[in-house]
Amino acid sequence: MDLARISAMDLAHAARLLRGVRDAMLAGQRPRVMPRPVISESWGRALTGGVDPDHGSRSRLLGEEELEERRRASPLLEILPVLREALVSVADAAEHIMVVCDAEGRVLWREGSAAVLRKADSLGFALGADWTERAVGTNGLGTPLVVRRPVQVFSAEHFVRTHHPWTCAGAPVTDPRDGRLLGVVDVSGPLRTMHPATLSLVDSVAKLAEARLRERHVTALERLRAVAAPILARLEGRALAVDVHGWTAAVTGMPPQDRLALPKSLAPGRTWLPSLGSCRVEPLPGGWLLRLEKPGERPEPLPAARLVLDVSEPRGWTLAMLGGARDWTHELSPRHAELLYLLATHRRGRSASGLAEDMFGDPGRTVTVRAELSRVRRYLGGVLAHRPYRFHEDVEVEVVLPDSPARLLPHSVAPAIRAARGVAEP
Repeated sequence: MDLARISAMDLAHAARLLRGVRDAMLAGQRPRVMPRPVISESWGRALTGGVDPDHGSRSRLLGEEELEERRRASPLLEILPVLREALVSVADAAEHIMVVCDAEGRVLWREGSAAVLRKADSLGFALGADWTERAVGTNGLGTPLVVRRPVQVFSAEHFVRTHHPWTCAGAPVTDPRDGRLLGVVDVSGPLRTMHPATLSLVDSVAKLAEARLRERHVTALERLRAVAAPILARLEGRALAVDVHGWTAAVTGMPPQDRLALPKSLAPGRTWLPSLGSCRVEPLPGGWLLRLEKPGERPEPLPAARLVLDVSEPRGWTLAMLGGARDWTHELSPRHAELLYLLATHRRGRSASGLAEDMFGDPGRTVTVRAELSRVRRYLGGVLAHRPYRFHEDVEVEVVLPDSPARLLPHSVAPAIRAARGVAEP
């Protein structure tokens, strides 16, 4: 069903139609009208996860101290004024509420119509509640957390029956410094006040908030550059200053690069990075000084090693290199998780056009594929060969998969990965 056209339809009739679609799907029957793919796949995850379709699961609310601690620690706190200014007055006037959750689906802030807040309380949609798909199925907070794109959930598209009088529109907020998912901003309210433009508004505000985070990052990087520049000027050989996310602030003795992929945990002392080889790590205010130990030489090749690609969770995918003293773990972006999974399933290699077909259904989109794999090779070094793209033959690759194929990289719309999830292409 096209939500953009519902405003021209009778809302009650549309809601009844969707209830029939949901009931048929829950009964294992084929409905007369198929739900949208994002909704159908979400229902499948809820069924696999054992979510109660009548009531969901009311998990323990966070206590006041734990809630306040999460609020203080969340990067979303920095952009809360942006979200409030853009959405709260609109939500209140439309008898809606603005809701913000963290990356674990916990509701951190709610503001807007007092009457709607009371109705939300009756559903357990309260501060500190777990609003992930695992707890309450398809919804405007939990589903964008999984698929990592804006989603509007209308009436009986909600998996849990008691949520059918609601319409929700949520958009994920990601950290522009490292691509990490920070949470979701959502506007929810009664079905009768639903407007198809709400999703576009929420998505625009989420992007505005991300832009504010990007501005603050640029300012922080400039401060680090001011500290690092005189230090680098006194050094011989190759060295660079990076922030905690790997973004380069200053460099000497080597070509500049925008960003260096850092392992999850980095500490002062001697370390090894696939893209640089052996180096010394020293702390700087807001970042690190990396001094390469062998100036003028290319990064050391990685010896025979074991790679563990973990895509078992709906988000938070990692790649671990296990090679004795050179163990290294890197958190993957959604796109890199997709590409590395595809290469792990094609150990003999895949051409750029083949990967473009797998990713986009279009073998001509090789420029995008090559650009992304060039970024991957910056932190994998000689582990990833090309012509065709493949893992080095001496490297053992293990893939840790989710307990159900339906949960494999659920954000992905790549045809090859959808096929691996068992989703038929339209």
